[in-house]
Order: sequence, then structure tokens, then C-alpha cells
Amino acid sequence: MPQSLTRRTYEMESPTVRELAIILFRQRRIFLRIAGLVIVLAVVYAFAGAKYRSHFSVLVRRGRADPPVTAQPNAPPDFSRVEVTEEELNSEVELLKDEDVLRRVAEANDLAAHDWLRWLRPHDAQAARVERAAKKLAHQLDVEAIKKTNLISVTYDASDPELSARVLKSLSAAYLEKHMEVHRPGGQLRFFDQQTAESGRQLEDAENKLLGFMKSHDVVQAAQQRDMVLQRLDETEASYRQTQIDMVETDRQVRELTVQLAKFPPRSTTTMRTADNSDLLRSLKAGLLDMQLKKTQLLTKYEPSHRLVQEVEREIQLTQAAIATEMSAPVRDETTNKDENYEWAKAELQKAQVQMNGLQAREAKINADLAAYRAMAKELGENAIVQDDLTNREKAAEDNYLLYVKKREEARMGDALDEGGIVNVAIAEEPVVPALPVWPPAGVIFVGFMGAVVVGTGAAFTADRLDPALRTPEEALECLEIPVLASIPEQIDRRLSA
Repeated sequence: MPQSLTRRTYEMESPTVRELAIILFRQRRIFLRIAGLVIVLAVVYAFAGAKYRSHFSVLVRRGRADPPVTAQPNAPPDFSRVEVTEEELNSEVELLKDEDVLRRVAEANDLAAHDWLRWLRPHDAQAARVERAAKKLAHQLDVEAIKKTNLISVTYDASDPELSARVLKSLSAAYLEKHMEVHRPGGQLRFFDQQTAESGRQLEDAENKLLGFMKSHDVVQAAQQRDMVLQRLDETEASYRQTQIDMVETDRQVRELTVQLAKFPPRSTTTMRTADNSDLLRSLKAGLLDMQLKKTQLLTKYEPSHRLVQEVEREIQLTQAAIATEMSAPVRDETTNKDENYEWAKAELQKAQVQMNGLQAREAKINADLAAYRAMAKELGENAIVQDDLTNREKAAEDNYLLYVKKREEARMGDALDEGGIVNVAIAEEPVVPALPVWPPAGVIFVGFMGAVVVGTGAAFTADRLDPALRTPEEALECLEIPVLASIPEQIDRRLSA
């Protein structure tokens, strides 16, 4: 029971400084060797393997917006994003670590010549050496997007300060070139030059076709000419309808005047006088008196039935009948003149007939004009369709030409901006040749000294832990599990042996 208590007491007690010092003193050879080696390495690193760090910063901004390649003359600007996103920053970080960019940097600075293991691979091709150097450079570069900023920090450590600055300068130049290649692929200006020339030829061809059509069909503005002809056609049709109405009215007037003319006499009596023919009556009476006297004379000589008396009697009777007739039918003197109504009706009829002839001639002329206008309107309508189609093609070709001219100018301006280095990223801090190493020699030696103490102490404790010898009563009690009656210090042993 006392032994177990003693062992438990030993187990619970922590080592003292004296015991730790005893361990270090006991394993002093290992401690000195390991610590010395670490100090030597620190001194060698401080004076022969110092690293010089150069760095530069990239600012990602939205200072320039490349116009999108669209079919619209003026593409609307994109206001959906005004801040630089984390994805864009990460994209630029990955672009800085792009294999092609690193390969260009490795070739420009001949980093393959700084590979100490190249002598083990004498038969490697130059491309393999460059690729191996680029991969090594990728591990040595520290590219990080600074939080809550639009900056990207790039650092590179090298044993030569000028080499570190030169590598980063080459990296910044190669990165800007790659950025322009990725964000604005080349060949746009050449493409738009070709399209502008092609659209110019199409525009010239469309203009020549339009001019040829206008000359061959003798039209300037077929649509306007068609509208004018249609307007004239409407006016002519209205005139034709009016002429038809006038012809109907004139025909009715002719018929009525013909009827009225048949009713009116051509001439009318204006003066009528009645008088006896005195000379004839006087002559007849004188002859009657002579015949009566002759009858009287003959009756003195002849019988009333005598032939001569009978003849004279008949003459007397005829003369008396003539006198009676003359007395019953006096001589009339009448004066006639043209009838006014007849003459008016005749004149109006002639006028109406002349007007009718004029209306018929006008109708024929209008019919001819209508046929001509209809044919002209039909032809101009067809010409208008063709001309509108040619005009639309010419307008479309002109719009395409102006569009490609504008896009070519935008591409030219973009190339000029690219050549001037005006992009959405900028080198905020140029790499410079560092004058001081990353770790100063005194600091490296101090850290090496502290590391030597820690490493040496650890090596000493490890060696002491792995040593199977029993050195203390506690170790004997723990290992043998028997009570320790006495212990002789190592120093006493040496005295006794002496």
C-alpha cells in the first residue's frame, strides 16, 4: 500500500526545472548538435539565402464600358451593375495565375536558367523547362484579392531583388495583354472593315438598281405619281358622271324642243287687209251693160229662142255670176313673218344638238382619258411596288452601311484605347526593386537561435525519452514495479570509480 501511494505520488508530480536541466545536460551532445545545425542554417540563410520581396497592386474598376456588338446603332448602356463584384475580382486573380501569362513571364525572364535541378535533366526540351519554370512561378506567386476593396495584391519572393521586380513587371505587362485579349477579342476592326466594304458594295448595287429602274420606267416617285394619276382619275370619273348627266338633260331637252318645234308654225300673219277689186267689177258691170244692150237689140231682131239671143243670155248670166262671186269674195292682203316661238325653239334645238354633239365628243375623250389613266395608274402601281421594294433594299443597305461604319469606328476607338492601355484594370502600385530582404539577418539569426533552442530541446527530450536506460528512482519504480531502497547519484559513482 505505501509503495502504490509512493508511485502515485511520483506520477502526479510535474517535472521541475532542475529535472529538465538534468535531461538537457544528459543529452547535451544531441542538443548542441541539433541547435548548432539550426543556427548554422539560420546564419547561412540570413547571409546567403535571403529572399527579396517585390509586389504590385491591380485596381479593378468600371471606368470603361466596351460597346456591345449588337445590330442596333446605339446599344443601351448596362446600368444593372455599377460595382465590381467578387466574381470579377476572382476572375482577375485567376487571370493573373493563368498558365499562358506565367509561361510568357518565364520566357521573358529566363526563369528556367534559375532552376538548380536542371543539371539533372540535361535532355529536357526548352518548352518543358519553361513549363516547369512557369509551374514553379505559380507556386511562388502570392495573388490575393484584398477584402472590402477593388485591389488585388501580387507578391513574389526571389533571392535576387532585381529579378523579383523584373518578374513582376513582366507579369503586369503580360496580365494587361491577356486582359485585353480576354475581355476584348481582337479582329473586330478587321471584321467591321470587311463588313463595311461589303455593305458599301451592297448599297452601291441597290442604288444602281434603283436608278436603272427609274430610268427604264421613266419614273421619279412612282407612288406620288400614282397618287396624282389616281386623283386625276377620280376627277375624270367625276367629270364623266357629270357629262353623262348633262347628256341626259340635253337629250331630253332636244326631244322636248323637237316636239315644241313641230307644234309651232314656221311663219305667222302679222298684217291682213280685205278690199273689193273695183277695176274688175267696173269692167264686169260695163261688159254686163253692153251684153244687156246687145240682148235688147237682138230681141228686136230675133226671137228669144234664137241662138244669138241665147248666147248673149248665157254671157249675161256668166257675167252676173262673176260679178256676184267678186262681190262675195273680196281681195285680201295679208303680210306674214317668222314665228318667234318657232325660231326660239329652232335655235334652242340647234343649240341643244350642238351641245349634245359636244357632250358626245367630250364623253369619248373622257372615256379615252379614263382608259389611259387606268392603264397609267395600274402601271405606276406596279412600278411603285417595285420601286418601294428597291427603295427599302437601298434604305436597309444604307442602314447596314451606316451601322457598320459606326461599329467600325467604335472598334477603332476600342483598339486605340487598348493600345493606350485604357482598360478596366490598372496597375495601382508598380513593382520596384526591394532594397531590404523579407527577413533582416539579425532577425533571421534571432529566430534561428530561438528555433535552435526549441529544436535542440525537443531533440534532447526525444532522445532521452527513447533511451531505454533507467536513470531515476521514479523510472525504476514505474518500470520494475518494485520498491527502490536506495539510489546512487552519477557524480558519486564517478568519484568511487576514481
